[in-house]
Amino acid sequence: MNIYVEGNLIKTNDQGYLVHLDDWSESYALEIAKIDNINLFTDHWELIYYFRDYYKVNLECPTMHQMLMELTPNIKKFHNKKIYEHHIYNLFKFDPIHEICKLAGLPMPQPDT
Repeated sequence: MNIYVEGNLIKTNDQGYLVHLDDWSESYALEIAKIDNINLFTDHWELIYYFRDYYKVNLECPTMHQMLMELTPNIKKFHNKKIYEHHIYNLFKFDPIHEICKLAGLPMPQPDT
């Protein structure tokens, strides 16, 4: 599947993940969100940028467990990991880690074992 973003053809694989990670932009994320019927708000963008930063350092996407362990203590409105995990599933209904990776322009994550 290929999509046009701001007049540029962006190549994606069969699952919709970027072929060339350098093609990512906020406009790309907005277009993918539109295709996947996701309205992006501040909480979505914070997770997208968290994933991009995490990937730059670790060269892999975080698992749900890693994300919860790192982010929950820093978010004052969520007092425990289960509440924050529930919030993430409200933001990304089907498979949060895969959806965030796709929006962040990152490779498809490995299975969480």
